[in-house]
Amino acid sequence: QVQLVESGGGLVQAGGSLRLSCAASEGTFIAYVMGWFRQAPGNEREFVSAIAWSASNTAGNTYYADSVKGRFTLSRDNAKNTLYLQMNSLKPEDTALYYCAGVPRTTAAEISRENTYDSWGQGIQVTVSS
Repeated sequence: QVQLVESGGGLVQAGGSLRLSCAASEGTFIAYVMGWFRQAPGNEREFVSAIAWSASNTAGNTYYADSVKGRFTLSRDNAKNTLYLQMNSLKPEDTALYYCAGVPRTTAAEISRENTYDSWGQGIQVTVSS
């Protein structure tokens, strides 16, 4: 497991942007599958986005929930062991506690499943006002 620490959350108006960061303690971060999940009050935790190492794509293969596709962009800086989630055109329904997660390896079929991941951050609040 790796230690994950999120930052960058806060309060923003609808239509605004935020960038979340997730700093990992592990030097093998480059090989990890990294993801973001979120949980709104009264709801279950849901998949937001994930990125996996790819031999054919140095930027990594990215996956997005339909609800954020086209608005959120996931990227990673392996030199800094950091994962980024750029969130644009934010909506009130994006309000949630956002969690960074990691796992050494997984399949595309399982990358969006919460129980796939074995390392989790403490969560960071994102609030979008209307």
